Amino acid sequence: MEQDRIAEAFVSARRAARGLSDYPGNIPESLKSAYSVQDVAIRLQGDSVAGWKVGRIMPPLDAQFGADRLAGPIFVAGVFFEGDGKPVSMAVFQDGFGAVEAEFLLRIGTQLDPAKRYYSLEEAADAIDAVHVGLEIASSPLGAINDLGPAVTASDFGNNNGLVIGAAIPDWQNSGFATWPVTLAIDGAEIGTGRGDSMPDGPVGAARFLFELMARRGIALQKGQWISSGAITGVHRVAPGASVEARFGADYAVRCTIEAATAR
Repeated sequence: MEQDRIAEAFVSARRAARGLSDYPGNIPESLKSAYSVQDVAIRLQGDSVAGWKVGRIMPPLDAQFGADRLAGPIFVAGVFFEGDGKPVSMAVFQDGFGAVEAEFLLRIGTQLDPAKRYYSLEEAADAIDAVHVGLEIASSPLGAINDLGPAVTASDFGNNNGLVIGAAIPDWQNSGFATWPVTLAIDGAEIGTGRGDSMPDGPVGAARFLFELMARRGIALQKGQWISSGAITGVHRVAPGASVEARFGADYAVRCTIEAATAR
């Protein structure tokens, strides 16, 4: 089937750290079709899912695709904790697309009811047991992935290739973290600023979106999985050799360096 061929092409290219010059098939016409490709690719990847990235779909494409966000899996092999202040090294596909995003990372703290299709913001927040600062590595073998629309992005793991988990925010419920100023710098130059509450319903809104989407897709979210809640300062291209730092409010920072992905 077409979705199988597309998924196999993306997974094979990721394993070989090889770029794709064109989309490997007919571009999905809907997010439903894109998630069908993603489902096949998850099975082919053969790694446990540690969490899910949530990305924005901006107007006017949100109306066209019937959603203002999309989601993709984050695999265990791509998750790293920044523990001792020493930057971790994260991989991007040198012949594809590579970018970094400053994000708040929410951890699912309870086993969700897979039959529950609708959540209030309060219910979504109650299902979260921790919030950390972090970085999402957005990378795909397809260099034009973000130029071809949200269905293409969703079909290749939501354009995710890893997650850097920084420090936890104590008492996050009362911290006002969504209002903190966030900055992103690459090689010492500040290139983006923003706040978590600039996104629809903030980071908790991303969790609510994910909970409802996965219930519709028939995917059971697991306690302990992470939600990368959306690019606060924008999506910023990076190349191997780059040094990245994101700052959250006055007290938190997370860093990484960028290397070229290698075949595995």
